[in-house]
Amino acid sequence: MQKSLKPENPLFLGLAVVGLIGGALLVASFLRSNTSSPLICGGAWGIGGGGGGDNSTSLLLEAVVHYATSRVTPQQSIGEITVSFDVLRSIGTSNFLVFGLGHDSLMWAAINPRGKTLFLEEDPKWVQTVLKDAPALHANTVRYRTQLSQADHLLHHFRAEPDCSAELSFLRGNDKCRLALNMLSDEVYDTEWDMIMVDAPRGYFAEAPGRMAAIYSAAVMAKNRKKSGVTHVFVHDMDRRVEKMYAEAFLCKKHFVKAVGRLWHFEIPPAANVGRNFC
Repeated sequence: MQKSLKPENPLFLGLAVVGLIGGALLVASFLRSNTSSPLICGGAWGIGGGGGGDNSTSLLLEAVVHYATSRVTPQQSIGEITVSFDVLRSIGTSNFLVFGLGHDSLMWAAINPRGKTLFLEEDPKWVQTVLKDAPALHANTVRYRTQLSQADHLLHHFRAEPDCSAELSFLRGNDKCRLALNMLSDEVYDTEWDMIMVDAPRGYFAEAPGRMAAIYSAAVMAKNRKKSGVTHVFVHDMDRRVEKMYAEAFLCKKHFVKAVGRLWHFEIPPAANVGRNFC
């Protein structure tokens, strides 16, 4: 029986990812060769401004070769990937923070070739493994202080702890709020992120860190945005109770844009536009 090319089919997904990255590569190559293009400086892909064009093209090529020749494919479906890809394409060069380092990391970095893409990963050994094969990726290790089994309790803690409140809404040095990721690098705190992808840490067994703190902290980062525009937050595995519960508590139904597969997309305005509460 002939196999149908469904999104779940690894061959289909690998070819689709190559197509997305290849499209980015063609745009990058065109813009670099067409110096009269108005997109050269600060354009949709940021090619040609501020240096690094060769490195950007090299990363795109590396990603195309990787996904064209590997049996390992990204964790998300092509429909889910396209949601983030379309946002990247619409807003241009971006600061993109990704919770998780995995088989899709090279793809995320490649489709944001002139932007900043930073990965936050819980397992230092896994970081070493991934960076050995893809040294151009930029990743930090995070030691979470939560467990999935604490998810319900942590919501009560949020309501009772003043340092968790939306009015204060800070991460760096926040030792009292257990949902605040207070152990991140200065680079994370000092960067205004245009896009945040929550696809980690692990959240499928009781002792796992769960994504409670990642979702809360993404909401705090978005709320503290000083630049114009919204922060695009994507949460994967929204078929799970904890992800859905925390996304609705901190990212808010009123900021929900769309759902594709198990991925939900939110557009979070800065605090100046939404008031004192998260929702």
